[in-house]
Amino acid sequence: MYLAHLELTHFRNYDALALDFDKGINIFIGANAQGKTNLLEAIYALALTRSHRTSNDKALIGWHQDFARLSGDVIRRTGKLPLELIISKQGKRAKVNHLEQSKLSAYLGHFNVVLFAPEDLEIVKGAPTNRRHFIDMEFGQMNANYLSNLSQFKLVLKQRNAYLRKLKYKEANDLVYLEVLSDQLAAFGAKVIHLRYDLLAQMAKFAAVIHGEITNQREVLTFKYQTLVAPKILAGSEEQLYQAIKGIYQDNQKREVEQGTTLFGPHRDDVAFFVNDQNVQSFGSQGQQRTTALSVKLAEIDLIQAQTGEYPVLLLDDVLSELDDVRQTHLLKAFQDKVQTFLTTTSIDNVKQDIIKAPKIFNIENGQIKA
Repeated sequence: MYLAHLELTHFRNYDALALDFDKGINIFIGANAQGKTNLLEAIYALALTRSHRTSNDKALIGWHQDFARLSGDVIRRTGKLPLELIISKQGKRAKVNHLEQSKLSAYLGHFNVVLFAPEDLEIVKGAPTNRRHFIDMEFGQMNANYLSNLSQFKLVLKQRNAYLRKLKYKEANDLVYLEVLSDQLAAFGAKVIHLRYDLLAQMAKFAAVIHGEITNQREVLTFKYQTLVAPKILAGSEEQLYQAIKGIYQDNQKREVEQGTTLFGPHRDDVAFFVNDQNVQSFGSQGQQRTTALSVKLAEIDLIQAQTGEYPVLLLDDVLSELDDVRQTHLLKAFQDKVQTFLTTTSIDNVKQDIIKAPKIFNIENGQIKA
């Protein structure tokens, strides 16, 4: 798939903008704070209904405006698909092929993107919440079942935590109702973990190949899903997972009531990355951490293709200057002639031009674009 056309109205520093893109490589060149990253953010938001830079949707709306509108034509194997996202102070509305979607979750998955940004290193060396957020965002856009089950899990989790707080402060005493919520949470949790484990296993295979190529086979990258469920059960059936998680909630009911929160489940799980059997977060060099992050992100491209049958659009937000020649060369070769790419940079000198073929270049200055 690729993005053929983009229109912005009142988005960040773009009051009105319409652009046509090449289905190969598109480069946005400009000094800092001129608006090139805003364009990448707009493409990301059109795909995922949210920014990768802020959780405050109102920040996307132009100064003194009431709304921001993003629309684009995505070309898929089945033909052209118009998409539209309107962000206002009242919320967000999304349309697919001119039809408004009742839920944003119904909109997701029609346009897949993979973003590379300098902060991707946090996937490897950051807190567990960074990795869970990465996994949930990426798996959610490529697998509708994952997104649906995760949404249901979060809804029941919110209800269960609210009731646990009531039990903690003696505002309720019905443990039967807690058991009902625990059963529901275990059921949705099992579905999430089952899918997460399977998708991570597939991603790990792609990442291992990529990591080996970057390091000339000197390093072996592996993943480990970290959860309270025993490894044998983790690799088993969804029913086995459900029974195991339900048992964990039963065994720890008193502890969770005392603390007033749900202590176990996919919202507490993590994934660890190992290079030559050493935890790269704890013992890896910065170079190994960067290579691991790059391998994981490149593996995401292949995983989306495997899940959806189409390659995603690739967004590179000022990352080439962060990579040495070996990693930059591998990254550029990985998507050449395969994935539509949008790349931001302050100078074309930062790009290995001997690898990139015939890019379409957009020069950006103070929100003004010249192609």
